[in-house]
Amino acid sequence: MPLITEREFLGGRKIGGKQPFFLIAGPCVIESRDLLMRVCEPMKKLCDELGIVFVFKSSFDKANRSSHDSRRGPGMEEGLRDLEHVKRSFGLPVLTDVHEREQVAAAADVVDILQIPAFLSRQTDLITACAETGRWVNVKKGQFMAPQDAAKIADKIKSLGSDKYLVTERGVSFGYNNLVFDPRSPEIIHESDIPLVFDGTHSTQLPGAGKESGGDRRFAPVLMRAAVACGVEGLFMEVHPDPPSAWSDSSNQYYLKDAPDLLRGLYQLDRVIKEKIIAS
Repeated sequence: MPLITEREFLGGRKIGGKQPFFLIAGPCVIESRDLLMRVCEPMKKLCDELGIVFVFKSSFDKANRSSHDSRRGPGMEEGLRDLEHVKRSFGLPVLTDVHEREQVAAAADVVDILQIPAFLSRQTDLITACAETGRWVNVKKGQFMAPQDAAKIADKIKSLGSDKYLVTERGVSFGYNNLVFDPRSPEIIHESDIPLVFDGTHSTQLPGAGKESGGDRRFAPVLMRAAVACGVEGLFMEVHPDPPSAWSDSSNQYYLKDAPDLLRGLYQLDRVIKEKIIAS
């Protein structure tokens, strides 16, 4: 279980090595500016308490939807204004998805991390456009990709002289309408010295199961504990005050009220794993 190289992250904070995991979290899609503020404030307070780096996440457009009439978000212009408001209000880094090259420059003017959705993880032009901005790039490894293929993603970004890349594991397709997290995956990805994020809520999805993708959020804590035990550098979770009413991922977003207890336990496990088990 190798430790990856420690490196500079956002705001001079460090990731890798024995550093605690950082957290990417927020509601799946921007429903309103008020929702972003309601989620961000308690999550930032919790991360400050634990001493971990917090990156706020929400999407201005959910372009990959099962149904044509699913709610997608406010669009790029309004969504970026909302994210910039959160960023300035709380003084923290923000992340959002980009789906096309044409979105990259405008998004990079606001966000600190550009995220490439899993179904676009092999789109070379999109990846390189993100890397060329000088921003950090988080590529969600496609459900159709083997863990060793993450090295090819990193190579595309490194070919442009950037070392600001993350790869997110969010399960692998298995049969119909199901995902499986393979705990060998972090070990394999770490062999290429790639900072790895584990997506604890999307890994519970049942893709395409019904009009909207299904899921089962009760398994998120189990999967996240397994990932932390593998020594991942970051965790990703979508949180919402009332997930059943959420515009997107209503069955797998985590309840905001339950996030503190879960994250405190994960932090304690992370410290044992990285300081006493992996390091030894």
